[in-house]
Amino acid sequence: MASSLTCAGVVWAFLSFLCAAASCVGFFMPYWLLGSQLEKSVSFGTFRRCSYPVRDESRQMTVMVEQCGRYASFQAIPSAEWRICTVVTGLGCGLLLLVALTALMGCCVSELISRTVGRVAGGIQFLGGKCSCGEGLGT
Repeated sequence: MASSLTCAGVVWAFLSFLCAAASCVGFFMPYWLLGSQLEKSVSFGTFRRCSYPVRDESRQMTVMVEQCGRYASFQAIPSAEWRICTVVTGLGCGLLLLVALTALMGCCVSELISRTVGRVAGGIQFLGGKCSCGEGLGT
């Protein structure tokens, strides 16, 4: 198996992949905020939620739906801030995953990653990490 990476590059590739996978799993899980509502455990993330209240018109009361699901549409996400967070975090995870998979391919294919490509990929990873951490929102 030919490689265009040094030993440090191989370690970087595998750590990059693990970090990208952890970021993507965190993005898709609805456990960003945990709490309770109507004596039920509630959690939600940027575009998924678990145990949420709905209005039951037949009984004229609010009931809790005890299941997990995503919002029906992008506009159904509760606030503009959460919509922005969904887009920025998704883009950050996408960038991290793209660079990590390219780096892993560099472990198997010789002459795939040059020093310049490695530096650019590291910069893209830095940008993706800043986006997925919310730092790109001016915080």
